[in-house]
Amino acid sequence: MLTSLAFIFLLGLTLGSIFQKLKLPSLVGMLLTGMILSPYALNLLDNSILSISPDLRKLALVIILTRAGLALDIEDLKKVGRPAILMCFVPASFELLGVVLLAPKLLGVSIIEAAIIGTVLAAVSPAVIVPRMLKLMEKGYGTKKSIPQLIMAGGSVDDVYVIVLFTSFTALAGGGTVSGGKFLQIPIAILAGIILGIAIGIILVKFFQLFHMRDSVKVLILLSTSFLLIALEKKLEAFLPLSGLIAVVSLSATILKKYDVLAKRLSLKFNKLWVAAEVLLFVLVGATVDLKYVQAAGIQAVLLIIGALVFRMAGVLVSLVRTPLTVKERLFCIIAYTPKATVQAAIGAIPLSMGLPAGHIILTVAVLSILITAPLGAVGIDRTYKKLLTN
Repeated sequence: MLTSLAFIFLLGLTLGSIFQKLKLPSLVGMLLTGMILSPYALNLLDNSILSISPDLRKLALVIILTRAGLALDIEDLKKVGRPAILMCFVPASFELLGVVLLAPKLLGVSIIEAAIIGTVLAAVSPAVIVPRMLKLMEKGYGTKKSIPQLIMAGGSVDDVYVIVLFTSFTALAGGGTVSGGKFLQIPIAILAGIILGIAIGIILVKFFQLFHMRDSVKVLILLSTSFLLIALEKKLEAFLPLSGLIAVVSLSATILKKYDVLAKRLSLKFNKLWVAAEVLLFVLVGATVDLKYVQAAGIQAVLLIIGALVFRMAGVLVSLVRTPLTVKERLFCIIAYTPKATVQAAIGAIPLSMGLPAGHIILTVAVLSILITAPLGAVGIDRTYKKLLTN
């Protein structure tokens, strides 16, 4: 495992740096590192690290979402209002609808298989979006109209919505049934996550005010609490739908609201943690990519991804109707809402492992969506924010 970690960090940082020099996002180099080291290429990653890869990716996701929460001012979101709520589910719903309409014709799959592909495709990647939105907030771009906060919050909730739909459709494809209660779980999971996160956040603020300790220790306590919230989601799923990731964001946002001085100090610590977590996350996402499926997919899968993105863009525009955003700012929101990586890597292989007939096609589309949209979205954000947003 130690040798694998050495390869991941050394090659990941090297290729990330090379791509940065080429004016491309470093994450492209990290994804490429994972593909080179993966079992489908040079096979240099130990089985022990591949077996815990989902947990390591979740660890990195917790770090970036905690960092997002520590910068997410609730007052800014209140200013945005209705569009912030719509961005959580409207673009994903539009993309899902687009895939259901296009996939049967392009890939020859059934409606339910198309719906599963749609749920795999419809989630944006917080790991790509959040660091960039935080950078914009630090530089002051788009903050007057809370555009980075809008995209950051919407992208985090969007994932919960899509994953619940994914579990419903895969159950249906596997011969199970889907009741209205399944869809009722979406708002309940989000609301329960927010309430629990706020409650734990208030308790931690009181604890940190009562007991003096180093900020590094507070970071460990905050991380450990976040891990417990993620674990609690699994434990409670039979009794109460709960989004652990939303709870993590709410917890961190509560610390900012109640103890902003501490939140700013902790945010600096999490910035440093993200340096290692980013490499780990994207290299391990790249390691899930099996290029033989990509080669077999053909132009139809690429056309499906592009068509789905067009529907997603329409969903973003509908969410932003009657807002004070200019045409340029709306265009930026469309670009920022395109990258996919984390959720696709996490759930893309599940239909195949379930033995569903379209499992290989679903995995291929998931892989291609990462390869196309993660670099496209990241480059788009990095290259356009100065032109499309006001400082």
